[in-house]
Amino acid sequence: MDMMWSHQMLRIRSVGEPFTIPRLAFKGMAALARADAMGLLEERDQGLALDATIFGRLAAGLRKARIGGTVVPTLSAVAKDPALFEQCLDQLNDALEASPVPSTEWTRLLRVLDRESLARLLGISQASIRRYAATARETPDEVAARLHWLALIVGDLAGAYNEIGIRQWFERKRTQLGGRAPAQLLIGRWKPDDAGPQQVRALAAALSGSPAT
Repeated sequence: MDMMWSHQMLRIRSVGEPFTIPRLAFKGMAALARADAMGLLEERDQGLALDATIFGRLAAGLRKARIGGTVVPTLSAVAKDPALFEQCLDQLNDALEASPVPSTEWTRLLRVLDRESLARLLGISQASIRRYAATARETPDEVAARLHWLALIVGDLAGAYNEIGIRQWFERKRTQLGGRAPAQLLIGRWKPDDAGPQQVRALAAALSGSPAT
């Protein structure tokens, strides 16, 4: 089915089986948006065909990042079984959720957020970002965890906002956050399990309808 999906950060030029089933299209787009925000999706600007072959486009990036194991080949094998296909999509989303990839996430997030904003949201200096992004120094685990959480939030928002809108979203006060902006709950050396970051992620998922786990 030829179409142009109105997705803010990913251009979907057509939709085919098995993604003609709405819930599979929803979960498929969630996985793609998440992978894109993590810097794992190449050639994203040319428009994608959302069909049974789409996750072949992710295979190289996932393999290099050691994410998903045999999930991608399994997706292709079970594309004609909606129930099994949905289970595999859930597994892929879970694997992406649980897998920080600073080597690609720095580059991708610096295209969405300027260095000053990213430094403030991560509680580190701009100089540290330059070193980590250039791999001059290894990203510490606690920073990698915060970076990955931001990537997941960006992935959650990707269906509702373009990159400018995402930048603005972090700075706008929200009634759901007690009149505070998301950026105000991502201060200092926060951890993803802290209450504030959990609230921010839940709000991002609710606004975009993404299946945060």
